[in-house]
Amino acid sequence: MSQTHARRARRAGAAVLAAAALLLAGCSGGDGSGKPSGDSSKGGTQAGADAPPLQPLSERTPAALRPYYDQKLSWRSCGMEGFECATLRVPLDYGKPGKGPRDTAHNVKLALARTKPQAGQGRPEGGSLHVNPGGPGGSAIAYLQQQAALAYPPRVREHYSLVGMDPRGVGRSEPVECLGDRQMDAYTRVDQTPDDKKEAGALSAAYGRFAEGCRKRSGKLLGHVSTAEAARDMDVLRAALGDKKLNYVGASYGTYLGATYAGLFPHRSGRLVLDGAMDPSLDARRVNREQTAGFETAFKAFARDCVGQSDCPLGTGSVREAGRRLNAFFAKVDREPLKTDSSRTLTESLATTGVIRAMYDEGSWPALRQALAAGRKGDGTPLLELSDDYYERGPDGSYSNTMFANPAVNCLDAPPAFDDEAEAREAVPSFEKASPVFGRGFAWAALNCASWPVDPTGEPHRIAAKGADPILVVGTTRDPATPYRWAQGLAGQLSSGRLLTYKGDGHTAYLRGSDCVDRAVSGYLVQGKPPKDGTTCR
Repeated sequence: MSQTHARRARRAGAAVLAAAALLLAGCSGGDGSGKPSGDSSKGGTQAGADAPPLQPLSERTPAALRPYYDQKLSWRSCGMEGFECATLRVPLDYGKPGKGPRDTAHNVKLALARTKPQAGQGRPEGGSLHVNPGGPGGSAIAYLQQQAALAYPPRVREHYSLVGMDPRGVGRSEPVECLGDRQMDAYTRVDQTPDDKKEAGALSAAYGRFAEGCRKRSGKLLGHVSTAEAARDMDVLRAALGDKKLNYVGASYGTYLGATYAGLFPHRSGRLVLDGAMDPSLDARRVNREQTAGFETAFKAFARDCVGQSDCPLGTGSVREAGRRLNAFFAKVDREPLKTDSSRTLTESLATTGVIRAMYDEGSWPALRQALAAGRKGDGTPLLELSDDYYERGPDGSYSNTMFANPAVNCLDAPPAFDDEAEAREAVPSFEKASPVFGRGFAWAALNCASWPVDPTGEPHRIAAKGADPILVVGTTRDPATPYRWAQGLAGQLSSGRLLTYKGDGHTAYLRGSDCVDRAVSGYLVQGKPPKDGTTCR
């Protein structure tokens, strides 16, 4: 797997998600056993059954929005062979759209790219296929140029023009900003498993400084980066591209975005693939606790593999013993951070993030074994590299926008999991029950939206998308970030949902090594025929 795909994978999505570090908190894996929750059909879970339904928008485009829908895109060279780029303008506030694209005070400028048509060929038969790698905060343009356009099967690339648009607040689309690079370095080092009230207060203060930085640096945009608004932006783009329906592949959080689009515009939803699905009906606390169990499932899978090898740094005993050894290692690093080959030391929070980074992809397990072995010998360099990869920290010390956009979207999409330190502290035992290894850190990570300067505009909801074409939902049974039961939940809500199950490890399933999954997804995209509901691949 390429580094680009690994980055895409670890941006676990969710209405309040993310996982490893101070910034994120998110999706889970059922009871932590790795087994499917209930029936493998789309009706396998009733979680969030009381959540209100998402109501579709009118099929008729409001007159005030017509100038946006009627935009003509001006394509230009992207600086990369085989691609062309353009800019789309959308209302900052759909309730107050202003006078159209030329009214720059009331709109947002979105960046997009597409695969360039080959000379002498007209519009592809299938029109456009939109892609989104998740996050929230992942750049769709970067994913398109560095991964999708290369990894998607030829028959898919020939059938469609692949399109990536960075959502509002993300990447090249007026990105949300929060902290400078040195401030981010300090932020990622803050102890996220506080041992006493003083450390808990320091963590809360760090969240507060982060939130205040977002308010100061991002201004009014911070209140308008919700998933619902991003989904409406996609419909404006659909119209500007000349497509009657939206065809789409979304991974992780991208499934939440795609499902939201289907819920708002079921009559304009074409072939939608939602891979590594989120369940929009769950509240933030449940999302975080269930993702905690998901990472425990992933760790057990890693540990089973590790203890069977003679060089396992967590011993050659039981999986439970491996977990105890890892916790002991984290505790030691908490007391005395490890030296690295740079001026930075490896703290417990950075070490934990490095381990969680490797949980997203079983292909990273050998690197994690080596990193833990080095750490036990006093060298924190490999684990720091894994942590930096998770945070998208470059060799020059710069951070991408992903870690800013992620909480900006999550904290707007749903009420916070906890309102204060007391609530987080009280929830720690239930999180530790879900994961003896990661539970404490995940519980405190879920406090990150408590200090957010903008009130949430969304709430948990169910999505039926009545009238939409068949929607293919893909779930992996031992997915750490978007637990399998979430795919069951989403497929069960969607009136036309079809569940495709992959029995395996890692985050998401399409283009990750299963010929069965790849044939089913690609066949649906090209021929329009989804696999039978409940189909299982291994």
